[in-house]
Amino acid sequence: MISRYTRPEMGRIWEDENRYAKWLKVEISACEAMAEEGLIPAEAVLNIRKKAAFSVERILEIEEETKHDIIAFLTNVEEHVGPDSRYIHLGLTSSDVLDTSFALLLKEAMERIIQDVRDFLKVIKDRAMEHKYTVTIGRSHGIHAEPTTFGLKLAVWYSEMNRNLKRLTEANDTIGYGKLSGAVGTFANISPRVESLACKKLGLKPADISTQIIQRDRHAQYFTSLAILAGTMEKIAVEIRHLQRTEVLEAEEPFAKGQKGSSAMPHKKNPIGCENISGLARLVRSNCLAAMENMALWHERDISHSSVERVIAPDSTIVIDYMLHRLTGIISGLVVHPDRMTENLNKTKGLIFSQQILIRLAESGVERQNAYVMVQRNAMKVWDTGHDFKGLIMEDDEIGKYLDKAEIEEVFNLDYHLKHVDDIFERVFG
Repeated sequence: MISRYTRPEMGRIWEDENRYAKWLKVEISACEAMAEEGLIPAEAVLNIRKKAAFSVERILEIEEETKHDIIAFLTNVEEHVGPDSRYIHLGLTSSDVLDTSFALLLKEAMERIIQDVRDFLKVIKDRAMEHKYTVTIGRSHGIHAEPTTFGLKLAVWYSEMNRNLKRLTEANDTIGYGKLSGAVGTFANISPRVESLACKKLGLKPADISTQIIQRDRHAQYFTSLAILAGTMEKIAVEIRHLQRTEVLEAEEPFAKGQKGSSAMPHKKNPIGCENISGLARLVRSNCLAAMENMALWHERDISHSSVERVIAPDSTIVIDYMLHRLTGIISGLVVHPDRMTENLNKTKGLIFSQQILIRLAESGVERQNAYVMVQRNAMKVWDTGHDFKGLIMEDDEIGKYLDKAEIEEVFNLDYHLKHVDDIFERVFG
């Protein structure tokens, strides 16, 4: 992954040092489990635990000759352990180590992402409470619809991020399985009991059944949960990008002192952070598709999935970690313009209250379709002439037969649209 998108803590998870450390952890746990079952000497395991080590440089040097990463790793560990190394990897196949350690790496990455999401949720909640009653126009099809509040926009994001948190937690549980079942999953050279003991030591659960590999539907769920999370972040980013447009300008990304928006135009303040998030979301989604393609392998195993996972695992987790960090900063520092929201709210000269006139007419005994025609003809005059909607309604003799001026005046009140904001916030935030 490109370094500018790599936060150090997440990047270190995928470095060779940590990857080989997880391999060694799996091998030692297998040895300890076999010793507990009386299959290898306990003294040998003590020696293995004491002396087992590796050198990234040496492993890569050996791999140049062997063209096999696990064999290169085991050869280097044997150089440190000595004769007792004959018990290391006993009865195992490469995928026992690779898949079980991959689960450890994916869990380590996901636990960091889950914490990132929790941090993001706190920021969204704080801003939602701040703007609970900041009235703004709601839009459908990009066109002014009815009033809402900026706090409700944020509450929608909060609720969706909470669903992401649930999906991520479930995916973390689904991926948390190991296997030490041998070349085709039959436990020919190692027992299910050893697998269970070793997985418990690693904080994993043993797969109910495996072939040479853990089945890739687990991984597909993992990367799909990341793709959905990326989709939510892009949704938020796209909304902010729209709100920052010059013609709208209801909210904008924070603009740091000394920041430049354009090499040519000194006036520019562009939503580059949100545009960045929109672009990276595409990458995470494409990686999700690759993970689903990995589900169909030949017979008990081929390695067409392996090369894919070496790319998508670090890339997706690193990108998601970066996106969450960046979007958290954007929401935390988001510049909100309530005055501009009010200005935009009034641009359609009161048309935002058209449904309330329709409802009042229907309640007064007018057939709904006839009421619709009465309201629409006045609404279209507003679009065509720029006249005030309330004034036109007041002057409409047909409407006047059913609604007096006091009743019409009562309709044009923003509080009508805000009466259930507390109820919605209670549902979302508790």
